[in-house]
Amino acid sequence: MRMKKKMAFVTLGCKLNYAETSTYERELLKEGIEAVPWEEKADIYLVNTCTVTEHSDKKCRNIIRKLHRVSPEAAIFVTGCYAQLKKDEIRKIEGVAAVFGAGEKLRVVPEISAYLKSGDTAGNPSVISGESRPSDACTGCSSDFLPAYSSGERTRSFLKVQDGCDYFCAYCTVPYARGRSRNIPISDIVRQAEEIASGGIREIVLTGVNTGDFGKSTGESFLDLVKALNEVSGIERYRISSIEPNLLTDSIVDWIASGTKFLPHFHIPLQSGSDTILKAMGRRYDTAFFARKLDYIRQAMEHPGGPKVFFGIDVIVGFPGETDTLFRETYDFLKERAKPAFIHIFPYSRRTGTPAAARKDQVRDSVKTERVRILEDLCAGLHSEFVESNRGIREKVLFESTDRDGMMSGYTGNYIRIERPYDPGLVGKTVPVTI
Repeated sequence: MRMKKKMAFVTLGCKLNYAETSTYERELLKEGIEAVPWEEKADIYLVNTCTVTEHSDKKCRNIIRKLHRVSPEAAIFVTGCYAQLKKDEIRKIEGVAAVFGAGEKLRVVPEISAYLKSGDTAGNPSVISGESRPSDACTGCSSDFLPAYSSGERTRSFLKVQDGCDYFCAYCTVPYARGRSRNIPISDIVRQAEEIASGGIREIVLTGVNTGDFGKSTGESFLDLVKALNEVSGIERYRISSIEPNLLTDSIVDWIASGTKFLPHFHIPLQSGSDTILKAMGRRYDTAFFARKLDYIRQAMEHPGGPKVFFGIDVIVGFPGETDTLFRETYDFLKERAKPAFIHIFPYSRRTGTPAAARKDQVRDSVKTERVRILEDLCAGLHSEFVESNRGIREKVLFESTDRDGMMSGYTGNYIRIERPYDPGLVGKTVPVTI
């Protein structure tokens, strides 16, 4: 009897990558591989890469080299955003058998499957040429969409509903790595949600590169999508992983607030609380628009005695030209006006080929580090205030399966983490609690 090939999957970057890797794994398990942890010596590795920052690039290179050291004879297949932008660089790393760019994701499973059936020696980089195809180019990615959702957790799944971005912000390489905004029809996504529900999962997180831009390929809208998903039996809760403020329309907010499965939890990129910096970034709103959006959501969804809306906000510090005064504008806007529950803080990373990278007024790394620290302190205070504002409120918690020192945890609808003594009967159950 032929032994199963051991295969490990490594994901770097966002939840969208996580959903795609999980999909690759499900499909390749059908081909007879044995999935193992990456630390274990495997015959094949698949690395799904990220390129959002310079640190991300370095991390990708390091993990590929580490895998080769762990299993020198293994064949390493590489895909994802870093693979799209730096294909030739990756090919030079020892042990790499093939590199798949953003427009080649649909080839990953068929070509690894062909490799498994070929019986070629593991680690032979000539097994698959990995030659560039027209779909490697950003403009060629529009017709390629890899449907994907994550599996492996007992309570939550990340469902990919959109890919690519048309915004081309001054600091970002994602449109070059992921291609233009595109999607599959609502009917196909609903079928995937039904598959997720059939596995006992109770919560779905909608994910994409520019999630709210859904519909570019099919003439549908994001509101059409969420209304259709709301009807899927078995799914009790939905979250929207990230959505641009200009795409989170009042009509979407009003519908969610009318009594749906969509939770009072929003991840909204701000990037800067300075209008000067927002304009330089090429963002499509100003701070006044952003503040009005948060006000509208709070007014629509918050009621006396009920839960407060959780806002997670992305902020980039140290964008070229960000003076101490402009950074202070961001700090004051977050503290006094936006008052989010959490701040996702990123030091600006200079990305070759973007408009921001060519600017002469780059901010020193030491200044970025200090500004990250300042916002981290602010975030800690704001999060504590948010939790306190919800204390005593009755909310539902979806408990997870992890047992840590006799305790289990889960999240309220507005994303407050709740702990209680471990009870296997509560795993995957939605339970009312007083915060």
